[in-house]
Amino acid sequence: MRTESSSASDPSLQADPPSHLTNEAEARTVAIFGAGRVGTALARVLVDAKYDVRVVGSGPASGIDLIVSVMAPGAVAMDAAAAVTGADIVVLAVPLHRIDSVEFALLQDKVVVDVMNYWEPIDGSLPDFAGVQATSPVVSDLLAGARVVKAFNHIGYHDIATDSRETGHPERRALAVAGDHDEAVALVLEMVHRVGFDAVYAGSLAQSGLLEAGGPIFGVRLDRAELERHVTQDAPARR
Repeated sequence: MRTESSSASDPSLQADPPSHLTNEAEARTVAIFGAGRVGTALARVLVDAKYDVRVVGSGPASGIDLIVSVMAPGAVAMDAAAAVTGADIVVLAVPLHRIDSVEFALLQDKVVVDVMNYWEPIDGSLPDFAGVQATSPVVSDLLAGARVVKAFNHIGYHDIATDSRETGHPERRALAVAGDHDEAVALVLEMVHRVGFDAVYAGSLAQSGLLEAGGPIFGVRLDRAELERHVTQDAPARR
């Protein structure tokens, strides 16, 4: 990935992503693992943004058909293997302590968006994640062969739809995207933009602790300029 500091010259920091980030042919299909509040909230805005959205639950697709039809009209409940087949982007929106329920082999060579946060009161003690500066590098190691990108974890599920705004709106909120693979990051920057947020590149996965609980942007409404300042000033040294 890029190693220079974020600046106004970085294409991911422009008010409108360049054409190669807004070409709808680049990513049309998203598979979401997780039919809970986060997964269905993302499914709703992605459907509105004209993505083909598939939702995967913890069991057979038939078990979440009703939930998906009510909570994310237009999305389709599918079994994991079928959902991932042909998906341009896979979103992991499951509790972190259940990551082992995901069949890692299905995600080989996929762009995977890590929306997960480590909540010890909920997840219990997870030695692999406890005390690390950022959890996404650990997720990336578990999903060897996948191109992991951190995004959407520092906004509450209830804000995903209500804070979405059209390009140029004075109240448009900015969201950060971190990752190590240019093409994967570009797809996710585009996705963030299309669902109604200004997308700001926040560095590598090693720097993604900026987005996590306890970080300066977690749960905070920021516009592009404010988020860029945090990326420049608060992110760990770029590697």
